Amino acid sequence: MFVLKNVGKLLFGSNSQESIIELPQGQLYLVRPLSPKGYSELIFKDAAARIRRTGQDFQYQLVIQRVYEEGEEELLADEEGEDAEINALAAEKDEKTFLLDEALHFRVESRDGAEKLIAWKDLSGDVGDLYEFVCDPSVESTQVAAFERIAKNCQYERKYRKPHTTASEDDLRQFDFDEEQPIPQASPIHSPTLARSIDSSDAMFQLRNEANTSAKRDAAQIGSTLADSQVEEVQEAQDVAVSGPKAPPVAPPHPEAVETLSMELAELHFFDFPSGSFILKDSSVIAKVSDIGKWNYWLHVGSKETEWLGIPVIADMNPVFNFEFLSFIFNQFTEDGSAYSWLLRFKDQDTLTRFQEGLMQALWEQLNEQKWARVKEQERQYVLDAFEDLTMDDAPAEGEQEEEEEETDDDRPRSEHYDSDEEDEDVETQPKDEYINSGLAVGYKHDRSFVVRGSKIGVFKHAPNNHLEFSTNISKVETPKGELFSPKKVMLHNEDRNMILQKNDDPHKLYRMDLEYGKVVDEWNVHEDIPVLEIAPENKFAQMTHEPTFLGVSKNALFRVDPRLSGAKLVDSQLKQYASKNDFSAVSTTEKGYIAVASNKGDIRLFDRLGINAKTHIPALGEAIIGLDVSADGRWVLATCRTYLLLIDALQKSGKNEGKLGFEKSFAADAKPQPRRLALTPEHVAQFHHETGQGVSFTPARFNTSQAGEESSIITATGPYIIDWNLKKVLRGAKAPYIIKRYTEDVKADDFKFGSDQNVIVALPNEVQMVGKNKLSRPTRESIAGNFRLGGTPRQSSGRIGTRQSGRYKLGKDDVVDSPY
Repeated sequence: MFVLKNVGKLLFGSNSQESIIELPQGQLYLVRPLSPKGYSELIFKDAAARIRRTGQDFQYQLVIQRVYEEGEEELLADEEGEDAEINALAAEKDEKTFLLDEALHFRVESRDGAEKLIAWKDLSGDVGDLYEFVCDPSVESTQVAAFERIAKNCQYERKYRKPHTTASEDDLRQFDFDEEQPIPQASPIHSPTLARSIDSSDAMFQLRNEANTSAKRDAAQIGSTLADSQVEEVQEAQDVAVSGPKAPPVAPPHPEAVETLSMELAELHFFDFPSGSFILKDSSVIAKVSDIGKWNYWLHVGSKETEWLGIPVIADMNPVFNFEFLSFIFNQFTEDGSAYSWLLRFKDQDTLTRFQEGLMQALWEQLNEQKWARVKEQERQYVLDAFEDLTMDDAPAEGEQEEEEEETDDDRPRSEHYDSDEEDEDVETQPKDEYINSGLAVGYKHDRSFVVRGSKIGVFKHAPNNHLEFSTNISKVETPKGELFSPKKVMLHNEDRNMILQKNDDPHKLYRMDLEYGKVVDEWNVHEDIPVLEIAPENKFAQMTHEPTFLGVSKNALFRVDPRLSGAKLVDSQLKQYASKNDFSAVSTTEKGYIAVASNKGDIRLFDRLGINAKTHIPALGEAIIGLDVSADGRWVLATCRTYLLLIDALQKSGKNEGKLGFEKSFAADAKPQPRRLALTPEHVAQFHHETGQGVSFTPARFNTSQAGEESSIITATGPYIIDWNLKKVLRGAKAPYIIKRYTEDVKADDFKFGSDQNVIVALPNEVQMVGKNKLSRPTRESIAGNFRLGGTPRQSSGRIGTRQSGRYKLGKDDVVDSPY
């Protein structure tokens, strides 16, 4: 009684963001009843088990932490020497964390002899593998019961995304997992050998029944002794994020079809979140794509017995065709905000090809509001190729390994007088202004990054230890006439000494800021009739030189801007204007000054110089292009759409122009550039959506940039995730060739540090960081949910100590966020 009451008051009655409840002493085993690797392994001889909050609503972690006896840690370090220091960098040396999810099948058992233990599945191990935490005899039964109750509450909240106080006892009983095999015996600490304690299936089932009966009896006794107020204290759990739906939704009514575009037999598989795999739902269904009128289209999947699903054909379904496995994978989003992933598997390539043509016709017509039959055959094939899992030409060999630098320091911005001994509690975490960070410009010539925040610009130095250090701030961005404004677009210029700015409400003017003085010194009238929608440097590395001119685009024009001209700065002789509105949206240049221009229609034009027609026109897939980048040598064109990236090989590999780029010579009529659509896998899209409640919406993607070597990585972001694509793996056709990192807030802007593919500069709404690639990880249930530190929030990026004149002054959030911007 005393222990449980205090647990409730201590953990739920306070604002602590650390452990909710703890079993202070026990041993952790990894038990492998069916594995040839050995029956049991003692992981931690002395450990504590905790449930702790994370920085995300509706999400908890089960944490097992090693406990050292007095002097033991120092002794081990002395014995292991340098290896101990290296091992200390590994996150799992003294702590193992598990996302507290239904998939763990978390269970509690009390055995004869008063042994109490908790167990859960090893989701990364073999079938039957599980972890067991065997409690020390000093741990009270009431503590174990409270631990189990809170674990159920957490699983309920994670599954249903609502407080556990809305759950009934029947709701929580689904987390008893009575159907599981009994928990096998873990080997005792003193045992020199590991032997199976269960010799037959009969004994196993007998043990299962005894264990379940014992556990229920124990729980009932404990429940009867608790006062209502104490039970309520134990039940005051926090918010956690949903891992995904357990069953597919009910199919909506099927709209009346005007025309059937495709109808094929297939197998239907459903992505199961707890197991992380596709499971067969129906071995024979009819998948039908229909035109339902007014540029709307419908995908219906059903059999004689079951109507499985019906969804509109739109870009958000994230269609992926894999001809190697004869499959089509896609997402379904429902009105209540849930996301699901499905897989259709066809009997042969011809069947899949027919279905693909029908679905892509529907998707293309829906996006373009134009009939597929009017599209040229070559352009149709280009669209179809973009949605397949392709291995591109010149891809590196399968076994080729990418070299990666090891970064071990944390990724916090620091001041010039960084104090590593400051406690995290001293960090100021909230800005004191009404603005958020909105733009980022990374220096090439000098190691500086510039972050726009309202009418302020923060300047950050790239330190030698691959960290950001606050350098200075430009507190007022105003026109030469003294009018304060918030820059809409920024671009570094003239050896990073100047910055070109644009006001949101005046697209016909640009402004030059002298960064050495921190003020706007020139106002340029570009053209009275032609607005400037986007700007780009004269060539890829022009900002490192004194090159005065740069490029601009309007909705239907591409032009050069020369600030040296008197009057209007647009160069009339180098203006390419189209009669029809092409709706240009982005522009980028190569090292030689070749130009790529993209549009909101989704097409791309490649030029070798201004004032002439494009050498190559790359057809649209349908979605608007919101960002564009080109590799320095012009080989690769990278376009960003809302739900995917498009990587295009501009090198011609046959015909009379073999070896030439699409910028230099036109592609033959039957040889369009080879596209590669880079998208998150539908399974990951569904998990992202469930964790954040947001769909995919990429920030403009960028190659890493360097004068010394080729591009090797692509960086972008969606919601609170930054995503790094490995270019070699992309070209090789690897599945999910990306790594991620989750933040607690949405990413506003991101780009690589110049000259490196190992460091990314990230602008969040209220902070700026440089993060090493080693901080990113493969997309798993845990990394998508967010691997946050003890206490529930990631390590903050800044703190304050002393004064500016003090030798121990450390940059605070007022300086990083408020004063600079």
